[in-house]
Amino acid sequence: MALDAQAQTLLAAMEAQGMKDFSEMEVAEAREAALAFIGLEGEPEDVADVADHTVPGPAGDIPVRVYRPAGDGPHPVLVYFHGGGWVIGDIEVADKPCRSLVNTLNAAVVSVGYRKGPEDRFPAAPEDCYAATVWVADNAASLGVDPARIAVAGDSAGGNLAAVVAQQTVRRGGPALVHQLLIYPAVDAGGEYASRVENGEGYLLTKSAMDWFYDHYLRSPADIEDPLASPLRADDLAGLPPATVITAGFDPLRDEGAAYAKALNAAGVSADHQHNPSMIHGFWWMMGAIEHTRSSYDQAGANVRAAFGT
Repeated sequence: MALDAQAQTLLAAMEAQGMKDFSEMEVAEAREAALAFIGLEGEPEDVADVADHTVPGPAGDIPVRVYRPAGDGPHPVLVYFHGGGWVIGDIEVADKPCRSLVNTLNAAVVSVGYRKGPEDRFPAAPEDCYAATVWVADNAASLGVDPARIAVAGDSAGGNLAAVVAQQTVRRGGPALVHQLLIYPAVDAGGEYASRVENGEGYLLTKSAMDWFYDHYLRSPADIEDPLASPLRADDLAGLPPATVITAGFDPLRDEGAAYAKALNAAGVSADHQHNPSMIHGFWWMMGAIEHTRSSYDQAGANVRAAFGT
């Protein structure tokens, strides 16, 4: 399928503006550039309540933002980990997508501001995300959420973290999750995939940018083999919560996301692979620029609502 016309227009506009590849930026510059995505996300959707909290983590407090829908609780809850290559992005950049998820799911959303590289390298991010998920379960009553209806979600690097947290809840005897929503997840730090070659240039996320992110996140090449960094490399995927895995046709991460969905199904885990052949990486943060994004929220949301029993 051809590249979506609105995505093509957006890429052309970025090129005309002289946007540099992330691999050509310093970390501070890349983090500033990530703020530009806020303008692509459309208007912020109204939700009933938004509150900022701090969560005790393995190396200090972790900021989280809790969004609640209207109506009496306890609500089902989605713990969300933002994208940005474990280096850029934050709760503010993910604010509008989280609001949209609240309304798509009629559920609470807890957005996690985990530690990022290069200041805090792997495994700081997955450890924070796991701690925040445990905190949600332990504080469900005060948050007005249902500890029996917790799901995790994330996009790109956040999809990696959601997959890792889903694995760790099983390995460590953590909260029982009902679903994992993995949006174009990075699940294999060292694999060789055709999509990394086919889509390595010209579609926002480049192969060079991927290498730059991993260089700022991982401590050494040895971390590539660790399932906390590469969840596709876990020895056993059995017993994980059902998954929705979203991929995009013009995305370097396309093939590893598809491989993870296939591996989950092979391990007896129900995984719905929702492929978006005309889309680019990052399209879930582009509701205001790419009309297709809304339909992907709705399609994925149907699975999560079913897992929540709503």
